[in-house]
Formats: sequence, C-alpha cells, structure tokens
Amino acid sequence: MPQLILGPLLRYVADTDATIWVETDAPCTVRVLGATAPTFCVAGHHYALVVLEDLEPGSTLPYTVELDAERVWPPADDPFPPCVIRTHAPDRGEQLKLAFGSCRVSVPHDHPYSMSKDDDERGREVDALLALVERMRQEPPEAWPDALLLLGDQVYADEVSPETRELIDRRRPPGEGPSHEEVGDFEEYTALYRESWSDPPLRWLLSTVSSAMIFDDHDVHDDWNTSESWVAKMRAKPWWEERIVGAYMSYWIHQHLGNLSPDELRADPAYCHIRDVGDAEEQLREFARQAAREVAAARWSYRRDFGRTRLLVLDSRAGRVLTPGQRQMLSDGEWDWVHEQVEGDYDHLLVGTSLPYLLAPGMHHLEAWNEAVCDGAWGARAAQIGEKIRQGLDLEHWAAFQDDFQRLATLLEEVARGEHGPAPATIFLLSGDVHHAYLAEARFESGPVASRVLQATCSPVRNPLDAHERRALRAAFGRPMAAVTRRLARAAGVKATPMSWAFAAEPTFDNQIGELLLDGRDAHLRIDKTHPADWEAPKLHESLSMTIRPRSQATSALA
Repeated sequence: MPQLILGPLLRYVADTDATIWVETDAPCTVRVLGATAPTFCVAGHHYALVVLEDLEPGSTLPYTVELDAERVWPPADDPFPPCVIRTHAPDRGEQLKLAFGSCRVSVPHDHPYSMSKDDDERGREVDALLALVERMRQEPPEAWPDALLLLGDQVYADEVSPETRELIDRRRPPGEGPSHEEVGDFEEYTALYRESWSDPPLRWLLSTVSSAMIFDDHDVHDDWNTSESWVAKMRAKPWWEERIVGAYMSYWIHQHLGNLSPDELRADPAYCHIRDVGDAEEQLREFARQAAREVAAARWSYRRDFGRTRLLVLDSRAGRVLTPGQRQMLSDGEWDWVHEQVEGDYDHLLVGTSLPYLLAPGMHHLEAWNEAVCDGAWGARAAQIGEKIRQGLDLEHWAAFQDDFQRLATLLEEVARGEHGPAPATIFLLSGDVHHAYLAEARFESGPVASRVLQATCSPVRNPLDAHERRALRAAFGRPMAAVTRRLARAAGVKATPMSWAFAAEPTFDNQIGELLLDGRDAHLRIDKTHPADWEAPKLHESLSMTIRPRSQATSALA
C-alpha cells in the first residue's frame, strides 16, 4: 500500500479552486474530495498536485487524503483539529488575514537547539510557526489566517540539521561535494524538505492554511547571486553544478508548483510535460540548468487575488541582472510583467519580496555607496575592495541595485496616485531576510499621494541573531551611522532617494511571525514573538500592533 511521505500541503486557494500537494513513497492515484491526480516521478521520488475545482465559495471543507482509495490522512490518532480548505467569498465583507515571515532553520526543538545563540552557538530558540499552531488550536477556524506567505529561506541548504547531516555522511565521503554542513544535490534537497516540513504541528498547519512561497539565498546558498563575481567564483567549484541544479529542481517541485492557479498549471509547459513521462529526472534537470543559466528561462514571480486584495510576489533572487554598471533586481521582461499586474481596481496591493525594499537608513546608504564603488566610482582598486565588502557584509538588497530601487519607487508612486487604476488604500511591501522586524511608512518627495505606502518586514521564524549581531543592526537605525553612510553615498555619486521613510517603533530581533489583517480599506499589522523560556509549550507574545487607516482618515504617518 502506498504511504504518504510528506504533506498534504494546502497551496493555492481561491473562490472555487484549490490545490493539494503531496509526496508518496510509490506511484499511486491521490484522491481529495472526489478529485484525483496520478503521481509523477522525479529521480525515484513521487509527487502529486491535486486540483480541486467547482468548490463552494466561502465554505469550510474538511478533507481527507486517499492513496489508491486507502485513507492515509489525517492519521487515526491525530491530536490536531480537522484539516480544512476555506475557500474565499467575494461577497464576504472583504476581510483577509495573512500571516507572513521568513528564515526558518530546521533543527530539533529541545536543548541545546531551543536555547539562545548567546547561551549555546547551536541555539535557535522557539519556532514561531509552532507557537502559531498552538494559538490556532485554541481558536475557531474563522479566526485562523486565511493564508501564509513564506518569504524565503524555507530551508537552509547551507545549515543542515543533525538528521540531514547523518544522511550526507552516509551518502558521500569527506571532500566529495561541498561541506557536509551543506546539501549537495537533488537527493539531499529532498531529505532537507522532508525534515523541514514533517514536524507534526507544522505539517498540520501547512495542511490547513493556504501557503504561498518564494525562495531567498539560503534555499540555495548564502549570498546567492550577490554579484557577477560571486557567480563566477561558485561556478568554478566542481560541485556547484549539482548543487544549483538540485536547488532549482527541488524548488520547482516543493515550492513553485503550489504557487500557481489551476489555469496556470494547465498552461505551464514544464509541468504538463514532466507529469506525463515516466521518470522526469532528465527533463527537470535540463529545465533547472537552463533556469540557472538564463534569467529569462523561467519566471518565479506570481500573483494571487484575494477579493479586493492583490498579492504580487516578486522573485528578487533568481531573476537578477548582475552585470556591473547595469545591475537590475528584476530583468526588463520581469518589469514589463510587473507593470501589467498592478493594473486594476483593488483596495490593497501587497508586494511580497524576500529582500526588504526600505531598510534602516544606515544600511540603505551603505549599500548604495557600495554598489557605486563596485561599479568604479572610486577607481579599479576601490572596486575590488568594494566587491569584497559586498560579499562579506551581504550588501545586495534593493538599495544595492539603485536603478531598480528608483524604478520601483516610481511605480509605487504611480500606483499610489491612481495612474494604474483607482489608488488602493494601502500598498504594503512584505519582506523578510534581515533577521529583525519593523514597520516603516514612505513619503514621496514630490508630495502627498492617495495611498499609504508601507514596508512590513518580519524575520526570522526560527534563526535569531546573537547579541553582537543585534547591536550592529541597531546602529544602522541610528542617526550617526545614517549621516556617515549618506555622505559616503553622495561622495560616490549616488542619487538622492525619491522618498523618505519613518519607522513605527524600534526593530525587534526575536523569532517572530507577522499577521496583516485587511478589513475593507483598513489594515492592522501585528507582529508576535516567541521566548526561549517557552520551549516546552510555545507561545506568541505581541511585540507590535498598529492600525493603518486610509489616507483620508489618517492624521499623520503610521496613525
């Protein structure tokens, strides 16, 4: 009898459609709520994406999973509430609750891993997603998040757990491939995903809350696509080809497919081809090679609409143009697609990008300065030093791609002025990556706009900084560092930003999860953190709570 190895994951959900993703241990037919899908095979692994259509809008549908007509999910002794699919209702008062976060390393949930890094270098404290599950278990389904947006580093390919390390030790001798602290190929990636998503509370969460995902650097390798020099250095390593191909193959299977609607799946040539062949390893490997080498070979960005809310998730890693002097966070083709997606009539625009657009001022100007120096503003020798600084300090956020920073600022201002349709009440940039959380609001130098434009950053889910790292980042929020780095940027010829931004409160550095509640044209942002002392019974503790009203009702920024 086939067994369920991983999942079910509830992925795309709309008014009448949903998709359920699973991994099984053998070929079979997967059935959910009367809909069926045969598994497809990649390198001996078996997956299925069940497409559910013609569901009742605004309904809560408990479901089970059958493999070859035998029920395998939920388990008979499952202690969690029934897993359900909650379809959207176009006429349901236009309310959406979206949980979001990034950066979750997978290690055990007991000591020493549940301790702080300052007490033990292996410590990663309490998983915010496990604490979210504990809160949900005390709530009715209508209070649960409608969707979960995971903004990068869903797995850490370069910081594996003890369990994955044991697998690597068994598979390859020392010196073969990368360090044994890192995955090396597709097979090791599949094990990493399996371990990361198999914890029972997390497995239940992913089975009952629709999820949307985008990768960031650690899903592949720390500093992935920082610069052209970094890419050349990595491609010269004998093990890199297997690593990057395995990364793209596993990402396509585990994360990307679930981001797509049923119509998009039917129109996706790679998916349609791969699911209809025997073992599609070679076909998917070729797709992954091309995607890794050619920016235009695949688009990982996507869009979801939730009633009057539009979610636009941008790939700010794989689609970069890295040519010095011509750097772009998104290619020209991707920018054309983005402009098409912002057209329309909606109350809220959510722009998910793993890398924060608006950083602490000290960091923003430092990254802008560094890009200019790397491009030769202070000469060839300084450019070489600047490149070492860029890679050493991870200076590769939007601020380090100044042309595209300006380009996105222009687009945000146009949307906020109503030039692409009626101006929405809010434009939220949702991000992670930086291992702290904050809320900032932008003001455009050209004058007031109709929409409120905000940056909400929430990171990490589970991978906090140590005390030294926190002190360094707090300094980036201070006026002295901002003044110094601003002068450096100006001296290197960096243009002034077309906007300024203010912060609602001091940043927080805990394991944490964000929750954005959109109700009509109002918005409420809440960020909850965990405490290491709660490792035996994870809890969420509020660290920020703020209501954001439309511009016509607000008296000041972040009112």
